[in-house]
Amino acid sequence: MNLRDLQYLVALAETGHFGEAAERCHVSQPTLSAQVKKLEEYLGVQLFERQPRKVSLTDVGRRIVERARLIVQQAEDIRGVARASRDPLTGKLRIGLIPTIAPYLLPRVASRLRTRLPGLQLMLYEYQTDPLLGKLRAGELDLAILALPADTTGLETRALFAESFVVAMPRNHRLSARKRLKPADLAGETLLLLEDGHCLRDQALEVCGTVAVAEEQDFRATSLETLRQMVAAGLGVTLLPRLAAEGPIAGARGLEIRPFAPPSPSRTVGAAWRRSSTREAAIVAVCDVLSSTMN
Repeated sequence: MNLRDLQYLVALAETGHFGEAAERCHVSQPTLSAQVKKLEEYLGVQLFERQPRKVSLTDVGRRIVERARLIVQQAEDIRGVARASRDPLTGKLRIGLIPTIAPYLLPRVASRLRTRLPGLQLMLYEYQTDPLLGKLRAGELDLAILALPADTTGLETRALFAESFVVAMPRNHRLSARKRLKPADLAGETLLLLEDGHCLRDQALEVCGTVAVAEEQDFRATSLETLRQMVAAGLGVTLLPRLAAEGPIAGARGLEIRPFAPPSPSRTVGAAWRRSSTREAAIVAVCDVLSSTMN
């Protein structure tokens, strides 16, 4: 049993497909399949149930993969220590962002990051909060950008900037005559929200928690863009993070945007990373750029 065998094992467990696992590991499918079979023979247990075009872990396989994943990550950490000792601000940095932040924050900070940290190659991914934190803890990501608070037990966190909420409503809506709104002004409105799993859904419900709004039960959006179109079609109103409502979007056809009167409800955009991470210098440098750009 060697490290490469464990990498094959983890890849197959995560993809559930020999071909995809082989592609991830940059080997042929027969090579990966043969090595996994040899590992099963060495351990004397069946790790996978093999079905046409699909494989799934056995109970013992699941327990072994949990340990194998830790070993693979620790090996990567060893390589990371060596890289960081040479130059901590070079190499790949894997950053995950939640979908309600990524497309609106990245265009604002990309140029600054490239200028300030030219040696870093940023690998960017989008996940909802729970899978994002799961991948961070599993070592598949180095840094998570998300809305705080979240379940970041065992992780380092840092607040980056506050982002206020605004109200999006259809054109000529009764509230569009007002320059600023209060949460109480939304009483009686139909509130459109993202589907379960998006933290923005919970944040919007919290803002409107003391107001008699009716959540639209027949429609749930999977993205802010879909949500925006639903509002423009006259199906209700919604809350948007400020970054998602600025620029050309603010004047989108059929849509009116209004801020809240102070104190405006807001969310905290922050960062999370593993305490054991060998890329902390690079992580802190990225956080410094994000914070200075957005504050």
